[in-house]
Amino acid sequence: MFANRDRSADPLPRSVYKVCPCRHVFKMLQHPQCKGSRRCYTCGFKMHFSSVSPKLLLQLCISTIHSIFASVFSKVRYWTAGGCKGSVSVLSAAAAADSKLNQSKDRDATTPTSVNYHFTRKCNYKCGFCFHTAKTSFVLPLEEAKRGLKLLKESGMEKINFSGGEPFLHEKGEFLGEMVQFCKQDLQLPSVSIVSNGSMIKEKWFQKYGAYLDILAVSCDSFDEATNQLIGRAQGRKSHLENLYKIRNWCQQYKVAFKINSVINTFNIDEDMSEHIMELNPVRWKVFQCLLIDGENAGEDALREAERFVISDQQFQEFLDRHSNVSCLVPESNEKMRNSYLILDEYMRFLDCREGRKDPSKSILDVGVKEAICFSGFDEKMFLKRGGKYVWSKADMKLEW
Repeated sequence: MFANRDRSADPLPRSVYKVCPCRHVFKMLQHPQCKGSRRCYTCGFKMHFSSVSPKLLLQLCISTIHSIFASVFSKVRYWTAGGCKGSVSVLSAAAAADSKLNQSKDRDATTPTSVNYHFTRKCNYKCGFCFHTAKTSFVLPLEEAKRGLKLLKESGMEKINFSGGEPFLHEKGEFLGEMVQFCKQDLQLPSVSIVSNGSMIKEKWFQKYGAYLDILAVSCDSFDEATNQLIGRAQGRKSHLENLYKIRNWCQQYKVAFKINSVINTFNIDEDMSEHIMELNPVRWKVFQCLLIDGENAGEDALREAERFVISDQQFQEFLDRHSNVSCLVPESNEKMRNSYLILDEYMRFLDCREGRKDPSKSILDVGVKEAICFSGFDEKMFLKRGGKYVWSKADMKLEW
């Protein structure tokens, strides 16, 4: 319809100057045959198209120029009178405040003094209360694990504890031995320790790596073989107790501090272990109250059902009272245990247990230790209260080998 329209007869648009009460002047193109309006860019006042006399326009232009010069002059006076110095002072103060805040954050940041690295979840035992089950079979490549350990050392780690799963299961203990040697020889850590069920340990491992290990903890929940079978602390018909005594002798021979860990539950709550513990004479006997962790040994997605192993606080205290004459006993109730450990999983992620489950952080290999540890849920006060920091280097224990 408009294709053949003759545009030569259309009148040309003309310039129309618009004036706003805020004294802003602007120019618009208005077609003589159009009507309309526009808002002022400065104050939003709605302007209607109208012509302005040249005299009024000149006055407004002079007024506007005068306002501009007055504004510029006032700015120059402000800067020359010391306003710049004041601004610099404000900026400096803000920068100083930010610096102090960052320093405060650095001071408040958690130091990974003692870390438990569960580098594998696979295990040859089936303890019914296990709180770190075989949900994956993943193990980091050795060089990546070493890189993570170095990051931890650079962030203040003094003690590393290798656990699982069963740590001697992967590559028959060679992978574990390489990490133990790296931590003691290359990183010069004051303390390197292992927690194991003892079933896979061979004397040749002590011969090769014993010099680099400070503490070996063997888990033993009962000195009755039938009870160990009920708990799942066994593999076939092999004697768990025979391994325990054999490893104790190897630790003596190869100068490794020997430790025992026991989980107190419904199957061993009435047992008196005093005589056996005194005979084995460990440097520490850690006694744990059976702990439920959602997704590990409790809940729909768990590989274990530990509810039948759970004991009350009173029952746990009665067990402790029965063994009060054992000087090396170190008790840990559910309250003390839950948030007082820095736990790294197989991906080198810190695990937060505050909500009764294990919520992982990002891996320290991806974001670094400082960022990842913020999501660990670690209770450093409880760590110290439960005796988490002790003489943990065998060089300082003054043991008689």
